Amino acid sequence: MPLDLDDTIVALASPPGPALRGIVRVSGVNTSEMVANLFRPDVDSADWRMTKLPRRFTGQLNLPSIIVPVPTALMYWPTRRSYTGQPMAEFHLSGSVPLVEATLEHLCENGARLARRGEFTMRAFLSGRIDLLQAEAVLGVIEATDHEELQKALSQLGGRITSRLGQLRIDLIALLGDLEAGLDFVEEDIEFVTKSEIARRLDAALILLNELAHVSATRLPVGYRRRVVLAGLPNAGKSTLFNRLIGQQKALVSPIAGTTRDYLTAILRLESLEVELIDTAGWEDAADLIMERAQQLRAEQVSASDLVVWCSAVDLSDEEKLEDERLRQLATLRCPTVLGVTTRCDLASDSVMTDAGTNVRISVANGDGIDALRTELRRQLAGSRSARSELLGTTAVRCRDSLQRTIQSLKRARSATSELSGDELIAIEIRQALQELSTILGEIYTDDILDHIFSNFCIGK
Repeated sequence: MPLDLDDTIVALASPPGPALRGIVRVSGVNTSEMVANLFRPDVDSADWRMTKLPRRFTGQLNLPSIIVPVPTALMYWPTRRSYTGQPMAEFHLSGSVPLVEATLEHLCENGARLARRGEFTMRAFLSGRIDLLQAEAVLGVIEATDHEELQKALSQLGGRITSRLGQLRIDLIALLGDLEAGLDFVEEDIEFVTKSEIARRLDAALILLNELAHVSATRLPVGYRRRVVLAGLPNAGKSTLFNRLIGQQKALVSPIAGTTRDYLTAILRLESLEVELIDTAGWEDAADLIMERAQQLRAEQVSASDLVVWCSAVDLSDEEKLEDERLRQLATLRCPTVLGVTTRCDLASDSVMTDAGTNVRISVANGDGIDALRTELRRQLAGSRSARSELLGTTAVRCRDSLQRTIQSLKRARSATSELSGDELIAIEIRQALQELSTILGEIYTDDILDHIFSNFCIGK
């Protein structure tokens, strides 16, 4: 992405389409002049260009292609204290598509250009208003699909990770300063910091970095929906349960075993958590090429799932041995957790207990126990490892290699300390670690890195 920061850019900052309110955002050195060409302030807002503080002004837009003046509110940031670090303005007007498009068109006619994806946030980063971790968190807020992901993105946007890594960087710089001060007085045999103190400070840094490296290796991408797969023997009530959970008749239901050959997916909301629910073919030996392919698809979905719901029907007690065999096959696949569900508890008083662990008793026929099942699904998924890490998935992927290189440099520095090597060798490794930390925080970057991050943004952010 070309870094043409002198241009004045404009974009729609609210969702496209008709709405009660539409927001057109402008940023750049010529913001004031371009706004003045269209904005006709009310009497109380006549001195809007004289303000030195961010303020809200009222007035009308004079758009040549629109016959009547358009009521609007102008949000104006006249200095570098704006989000982008440049003069910035927003027109808040009716969300009518023709009005919004006319505003964009006339601003462009007056010299502005349409913003590229993520260009407002990129300018915020380049002007020092936010760091790269916070810029990635902006995208995380936009794409969050559940409450946990949103809170994680807001925490990163608020600078929690930045403050921890920033403090670590300060500590390493101080340690490097102590080491290099000692090198200046090596002939006088003055020791500014002992080897035991060096080891203690390096160990503290490694504890923090190892923790972040661990969660970065297990983080899922921003916007990832946890996947719940319904599995079980043929005619175990999987498709009926699928329809019950999503509240519509999407899966074909039949008393004939083996009705489901392909897999079906739907979005299931569990309070604030949004998951992908997948109905798969019954677990049986393949009798033909079509069923063989169905079994392959089922295995793929199970392996990629976060939770497998193993469905058992109480009227299949004669097949308990077969079911246990299928569960052993399931254990060989890469699935993290299995939740056992008895789907026809209305037909018998006792549920079929299997090796699936926790067993929830429901009736897919009349809906008994469905609410309890939804609660259990929410509990199981909310406690997953992917929901507890601090780093957003996009940040984790970008930082993973730099974190590992930082750790390796500090481990070599720690080994050199234990072997009583010269302070100059320890200092070299700490310098390398500091360079990698600067890459994580965005103090060292390339155009390719910026393009990769900000090209994922929507226009207007």
